[in-house]
Amino acid sequence: MASEHTYLAIDLGAESGRAIAATLAGEKLTLREVYRFNNQPVQLADGLHWDVLRLWHEIKTGITAAAKTEAKLDGIGLDTWGVDFALLDKNGALLSNPFHYRDKHTDGMLEEAFQRVPREQIFAQTGIQFMQINSLYQLLAMVLEKSPILEVAKTFLTIPDLFNYWLSGQIASEFTIATTTQCIDPGRRDWAIPLLEALGIPSHLFQPVVQPGAVLGELLPEVASDVGSASIPVILPACHDTGSAVAAVPAVNIDFAWISSGTWSIIGCETTEPYVNAQALKYNFTNEGGVLGTWRLSKNIMGLWLVQECKRTWAHAGENLSYDEITHLAAEARPFLAVIDPDDSSFLHPGDMPARIQAFCQRTGQAVPQTKGEIVRVTLESIALKYRLVLEQLEDLTGMRLEPVHIIGGGTKNRLLSQFTADCIRRTCITGPVEATAIGNILMQAIGLGHLDGLPKGRALVRASFAPEVFKTTDNAGWDEAYVNLQKVMT
Repeated sequence: MASEHTYLAIDLGAESGRAIAATLAGEKLTLREVYRFNNQPVQLADGLHWDVLRLWHEIKTGITAAAKTEAKLDGIGLDTWGVDFALLDKNGALLSNPFHYRDKHTDGMLEEAFQRVPREQIFAQTGIQFMQINSLYQLLAMVLEKSPILEVAKTFLTIPDLFNYWLSGQIASEFTIATTTQCIDPGRRDWAIPLLEALGIPSHLFQPVVQPGAVLGELLPEVASDVGSASIPVILPACHDTGSAVAAVPAVNIDFAWISSGTWSIIGCETTEPYVNAQALKYNFTNEGGVLGTWRLSKNIMGLWLVQECKRTWAHAGENLSYDEITHLAAEARPFLAVIDPDDSSFLHPGDMPARIQAFCQRTGQAVPQTKGEIVRVTLESIALKYRLVLEQLEDLTGMRLEPVHIIGGGTKNRLLSQFTADCIRRTCITGPVEATAIGNILMQAIGLGHLDGLPKGRALVRASFAPEVFKTTDNAGWDEAYVNLQKVMT
């Protein structure tokens, strides 16, 4: 490992984005946040969209900030959320604003897909969890609508692939983000062309799949001039933010579980082969691509999105509470008042989340939370209970006891949820690093450039550089009964 290298990670989440510079010197990695910005969707007449042009402006502003503060950048890598995509015309121009995965245009698309290709066959060809937000169903909706955009499109790019194209001028589909689309065959590690054609989705749209760690190219001269930077190599990390986050798990053993906690919660383990079998289909697990030959056997759970929407609803009503204030109210509220299924379809779309949580409790014959603290406590307890359910399914599927549980990402700032998780699942939970996604992004840049020798060395670097917080089980009272109640409201 060379004496010192500096990298820039552009990490775009569903709620915010950040540009983080990192220096690798000796056996330590140090981070510096150089720019942060909000990421909010835009409602248009035809639906909910991402404002990708504004995001592109923010990305360039982040690079500009780094160019001013860092003497030299050895590389730049970008990651985002999964499933959403852009379509380009024959000249490489963006055809329309990409839809947001929470838009309603995919309502009913799972059922439409199953009429054309049986559920079992779709899973056999993709190994991906069935969620209506997946790119496969967004594309199917466009097919059924006879979208004129789809008819003239020449290129399909996921959101990070689009930004990488604008950064470098190179078109490619990075593997980890491609697997989130439910359009990749895990056995071939390439596009599932027979499935796409069976659903009427034009297969010519899909570009060559490239593995994380590849050097895509140099920053385009016009972009470098715009941001005031010298030429910088653009490197593909795991362009899916969860893929980057899991790369940064500071694990010592191989049989650990991980929870990526943020707007979504994703719980899983790391494997060397995809699990594409009847049991995985029954539990609706996903096999998403990881870095350096790994797979992420996991399941998405609606996470702190519910709390984010509660906060937004209350702010619109004139009560602009901080997350710390909201969490304090939850800590003081009555425990185990009710249980919700965080993944109930009523919680998917933006809207009045407190009212929806109350309606769910009323509909299922439970006590209805009234105060803000009660609403958020019911939500956080229910997320922890869903973790327990998915962890049990994961262990049944793999035949392994998975311990400890590493919790990574911005959701680790919610220490109340971390303690609820340790109490509910009765396992030691190790939280951190908070900026796991940016760190994993940086590790893959360093590996791709030959500055770091493999993932085990990378994880040792994380352990040496960032102190974790350990949560032990402190109070089991009430969790078993609440777990039974969760299973009742899910049936």
